[in-house]
Amino acid sequence: MRKVWFVGAGPGDPELITVKGQRLLQRAGAILYAGSLVSEACTNWAPPSCEVADSKGMTLAEITAWLISRAKRHDTVIRLQTGDPSLYGALIEMVQPLDAAGIASEVVPGVSSAFAAAAAACESLTLPEVTQTVILTRVAGRTPMPAGESLPELAAHKSTLCLFLSITLLSKVCASLLEAGWQPNDPVLVVQKASWPNEEKVVRGTIATIRDICRAEKIASQAMIIVSPALGAREWERLSRSKLYDAAFTHRFRRGGR
Repeated sequence: MRKVWFVGAGPGDPELITVKGQRLLQRAGAILYAGSLVSEACTNWAPPSCEVADSKGMTLAEITAWLISRAKRHDTVIRLQTGDPSLYGALIEMVQPLDAAGIASEVVPGVSSAFAAAAAACESLTLPEVTQTVILTRVAGRTPMPAGESLPELAAHKSTLCLFLSITLLSKVCASLLEAGWQPNDPVLVVQKASWPNEEKVVRGTIATIRDICRAEKIASQAMIIVSPALGAREWERLSRSKLYDAAFTHRFRRGGR
């Protein structure tokens, strides 16, 4: 059956694509990759006969037309997207024309840059009794935020925030955090090109200092911003321990109280 696959290429390191994604690339007849964000190295698994194209200069209509035309010629066509296709990837806008054309499609998830950024800094996005919630969002720019989802409203929860597509609006991010009740000395983590070999950059600061640090490091694109009460926990002297591994905790694989 002919099908268009939307494959998450992961955050940048070609080795972070899933095994399923790699296997699909190896049998693909045509691949359209997002060259502005996806490493071209991800296409190296494609067979020599595969048609490979870069979509960075295409409009949405041109992308969907390309996918439809190739799906009429090849059994396996891949739209290779950065991170995970379900996050900020215009997935539904591309799937709808395929549905209308009667072309089957399927999604293969990928590693998000939010998780790659946390990994790069060896940070946990959740900690017992500190925060158990992670909010994946962005600050309002050319694309407005829906009612109830402004950054000050979300930041008021004081849980972990992973901010996509917001590094060029860092001053607005910091102002929104302060408006929500965060303090100027609260920590902020910024990771540019998380997991990209020889290109990853990790910087730390506070709400008061992070703009100047990013400016000095020339970080103005492809960066994840993480704000969390759990940042820096590796250096804390005391942590609330996970109940799952507590010797007194009983679950179906282990009896507690030993």
